[in-house]
This record gives sequence, C-alpha cells and structure tokens, in this order.
Amino acid sequence: MTTPHPTRRGRPLGALTAALLGCALLVLHLGGPAQARPETAGPAPAAAFTNPIVTENAADPWIVQHEGRYYHLGTTWASHWEMRVADTLAGLRSAEPVTVYTEDDPSRCCNFWAPELHRLDGPNGPRWYLTYSAGIAENIDHQHVHVLESAGDDPLGPYTYRGQIDPYGDNRWMIDSSYLTTPDGELYLLYSFWEGGTQNLYAAAMTNPWTPAGPGTRISTPTHAWEQQGGSVNEAPVILRNDGRTFLVYSASHCDTPDYKLGLLELVGDPLDPAAWVKHPEPILQRDDAAGVFGPGHNGFFDSPDGSETWIVYHANSSPTDGCGGTRTSRAQPVGWHPDGTPDLGSPVAEGVELPGPAGE
Repeated sequence: MTTPHPTRRGRPLGALTAALLGCALLVLHLGGPAQARPETAGPAPAAAFTNPIVTENAADPWIVQHEGRYYHLGTTWASHWEMRVADTLAGLRSAEPVTVYTEDDPSRCCNFWAPELHRLDGPNGPRWYLTYSAGIAENIDHQHVHVLESAGDDPLGPYTYRGQIDPYGDNRWMIDSSYLTTPDGELYLLYSFWEGGTQNLYAAAMTNPWTPAGPGTRISTPTHAWEQQGGSVNEAPVILRNDGRTFLVYSASHCDTPDYKLGLLELVGDPLDPAAWVKHPEPILQRDDAAGVFGPGHNGFFDSPDGSETWIVYHANSSPTDGCGGTRTSRAQPVGWHPDGTPDLGSPVAEGVELPGPAGE
C-alpha cells in the first residue's frame, strides 16, 4: 500500500546524514572516493546504493515498494509512462524501463509530468491508480490531471484511461495530483493550481479515484519568504503518516531555482477546512551546497520491504545553475522522526556516498 503509510518509526536521519557526510567530506578532502563508514552492529546490511538511483526520466519521482519489489516512475515529458522495476533500490539504476501506457489523444497526449501510483479500493475492488499531469504538444498552458486504472492488482498494469479530474468544470490548469485516504475510508485528491501569479495547494473530496464530489478547497498558499524564491509556489503535495498523525509534505519556491525545497503541513481536522492544515514555519529539506545538492523537492514516500522503515524519494540537481529540465535525478534516503513526532529528513545525501538499502532487501 502506498497510501496511507504505516505508523512506524525509521532511523534518526539527522545523525545518519551528518555521519555519512562528515566521512565523505573528509575522504574527498584527502583526494579519495567518497565512502560511508559501514555499520558494524545489527542484522546483515541490505544491498548498498549511492545516489542518484535513476538518472533518466527521473524528475518528479515516485517509488512504490510492493511485495519486495521497487517500482519507479518519473516525468517523461513525452506521451507515455514507463516503470523501472528491481528487487533492490540499487537495481533501479540499471533496470530496463517498461512502457505501461501510451496516449495519442491530442487533447492530453503530451508533456507527461508528476506521476503517482496508489493502490486503492476502487469501484472494481483493489486496483492501482496512476494519477498525473498532461496536456498538448504545443506548450504547457493546458496541463490537467488525469487518472489511469489497472486491469488487475499488478503495478505494471495493463492500464485503462479513466478520465480527467476537473473539480470546477472549467478545464483550468491543474497539476501534481496525489491522494489522501482518511482512517474512515474517505478519499480526497490533493493538487496544485496556478492563480494570479501564485501556485496554491487544494483538496477535493472524491466519489471514486477519478470523479470529484464537488469543488476543491484551498489549503495552502505561499506565505513565507522561503516559499517565494523565483516565484510563489506550493505544489507536489504528498501524505506521510506517523503515530496516528497525518502530515502533508509539499514543494515550495520555483523549480528553476536551486532553492526549490520541501515544506510541511499537518492535518488536524476536516481535510476541506483550510484551518485544519497547520503549516510548519521552516522547510524540512533544502539545498546543501557542501554536499553539492541543489533544488531537492517533488518527493514521494515508500516503505522498506520489512515494513520497519519509511524512505523518501525526491529529485535534485548537481549544480545551482540547473533548473526544471532533464538534469534532475532521483535520489533516496531514510526518513527519521524528531522527538515531537514530526518527520526528520535531515540534509540531502551527497552523490557517491554509500548508504545501506532499505531493511529487508
């Protein structure tokens, strides 16, 4: 299951990241390859990997861990969706992409962005739903949210087009869709609108994974200076749960800047009540110049095969001058938890620093 995520505590990321980066920077200073200090206690380590884990069609990444296998999706900028599948996180880098859906309708054929894959109880029982943004070939002025449904219970499909999600009935520009399922089974769509020069987050109740029950409600707008670098942007919402609490992690500032980053909301009431979404005052993941990681954002979460850990996948650049294009690569690291129960994402791990893979590989 990709939504909701289990309420398990992962490794404390702040300490892990600091140790790894300290070791890597010391070795780099001495002129050798960046190597992390191996763990010496506990069970046998999982398959090691280094970031980035995927380098082609790797922006806006999403990973599902299902029955011990990893399924990776990323923005293709094209008219198809492809998945990489591997038994280990490290194996995704060399996995051969598998095309799972191709579109030729000119009204929605092109500029495929921001895929997410969720296993939900739909009208036909448990199915995989691939929700994404797409538009026309000529420009990106007609991006809308669309949904595919799997024929059975296999993440690889085959997939059938179910429809465009249009809560307002006016075909407005709309991107970065995700799902929220409440403990009592209610389904909501989370997404981003561009309105008057500002990109905001919205939530809409759904009658099924592709049909809205009514208009959406604005739940977040850029209010802090760190959300307004290069443009006022809140986008790419995704749900993370821990110990009975529901968090929403989102991307802030413009993706064409090195200051693209992750922010945090917490849901404390009705998802359609804007006051029920409490914004954390500081970003929770941002650029790290010393590590050479810029613009980290547009993330997803997945569980380790043994269910004991939560991991984040996100994209980032290796240069501050790179922007929203094909230079962005998929990276992963474990999620920790602060004493107050909020997620601790630490700092982005530098390229080439070896990390143990998720527990249970």
